[in-house]
Amino acid sequence: MTAKLIQGYEVVIGFETHAQLATQSKIFSRASTAFGAEPNTQACAVDMALPGTLPVMNKKAVECAIRLGLALGSHIAPRSIFARKNYFYPDLPKGYQISQFEIPVVQGGEVSFFLGDEKKTIRLVRAHLEEDAGKSLHEDFIGQSGIDLNRAGTPLLEIVTEPDIRSTEEAVAYAKTLHQIVTWIGICDGNMQEGSFRCDANVSVRKPGQPLGTRREIKNLNSFKNMQLAIDYEIRWQIEEIEDGRRIQQATVLFDPDTGETRSMRTKEDAADYRYFPDPDLPPLVVAPEWVEQVRADMPELPRAMAARFVEQYALPEYDATTLTQSQAMAAYFEDTARACNAPKLASNWIMGEISRRLNTEEIGMEAAKVSSAQLAALIQRIGDGTISNNAAKQVFEALWSGEGSDVDAIIEAKGLKQMNDTGAMEKIIDEVIAANPANVEQYRAGKDKAFNALVGQVMKASKGKANPAQVNELLKAKLA
Repeated sequence: MTAKLIQGYEVVIGFETHAQLATQSKIFSRASTAFGAEPNTQACAVDMALPGTLPVMNKKAVECAIRLGLALGSHIAPRSIFARKNYFYPDLPKGYQISQFEIPVVQGGEVSFFLGDEKKTIRLVRAHLEEDAGKSLHEDFIGQSGIDLNRAGTPLLEIVTEPDIRSTEEAVAYAKTLHQIVTWIGICDGNMQEGSFRCDANVSVRKPGQPLGTRREIKNLNSFKNMQLAIDYEIRWQIEEIEDGRRIQQATVLFDPDTGETRSMRTKEDAADYRYFPDPDLPPLVVAPEWVEQVRADMPELPRAMAARFVEQYALPEYDATTLTQSQAMAAYFEDTARACNAPKLASNWIMGEISRRLNTEEIGMEAAKVSSAQLAALIQRIGDGTISNNAAKQVFEALWSGEGSDVDAIIEAKGLKQMNDTGAMEKIIDEVIAANPANVEQYRAGKDKAFNALVGQVMKASKGKANPAQVNELLKAKLA
């Protein structure tokens, strides 16, 4: 496919994503990784790099890396090494960061997703283990800065793509898909506001067929909305700079959501600037094939595989299957509902419709849904067997969600929502409507379908909405034949 051009320029984007691993202790120490503690209460001697301390590898962090590699079809290196990445900043107590450079634990792989009907695949370079730095706190109102080392030593996986992304839409879709994967396989909680999932976007532009342009790295994008705004602004800014005859300088930039602009923070370093060398305190990390297979056996069914199964097993459209596998909770809710009511498409419609609407309105997750899968299945069954109409079903759903009742049949009975299925009573109403609307009858017989719909509406009104619409259509057509 030809790349989308903006003002005659092709956009080239690569991503570096830091996923904080779901471990209870840090990557090289036993200090806690819990969020929200008082500053400097979760930093031990190892994290603070006190003389004589030595790092010890966290096995759970390595297992998380293996899980990601298996999920993304990557090569799990049987032997990888740690390096010291040297730079100086107040919140980096060692004066260097322990990371992986030449031989990372996860190599290659890909992330695939759909934009509309088109499948996109983004190649990965690597995913390597490393420790996080601390945090600088700038108190402008007193003109001072402080250092919080609680995050120092927190285990991270840095996931790096090839420069395969060609639009803001692709960038956001990639980030959302990666976010879905790391939370799905349980290696990261994905909380962007707390910094558990942080994205850096390397953005450049070029004329088609030209070498890659000079990139600028947008750091610490903490929401998908800000990600889109930041990349869009950066693309426009770079094109305007080039069109005005100025050269792009490689730099690290931050996005200011208040102004909607990116601003340069520092010139961008290259790998040589960090003076990497092997960490003398850590031996090579050896991952035995037996360990990889053990982790593989414990892996959940992945989102894309589950979506494909939903299409095959439940005859769902691709769109439905993809939407329902956005989270494990939603996928499980759908399967429980579909199996209980034996109407997968109706279950899908209700979950993507009323259930999702309520969740979004109340800003709660699927786990907090106020209608259980069993209740929804019972409701769908009553629609299917003709007990209630779709409109009545919405009233029952409202009662379930609000806690007005918990049993579908009891709510139907209490509210008098049963459909009229008595053919004799329905024929009487239809006869009265036909007699009272001769003009509509004449128009229908002259070939005007709208007149028939008007008659159906009159029958439904006369029955106070309790007539079965399918039966009304059948009986009315028979009488007007």
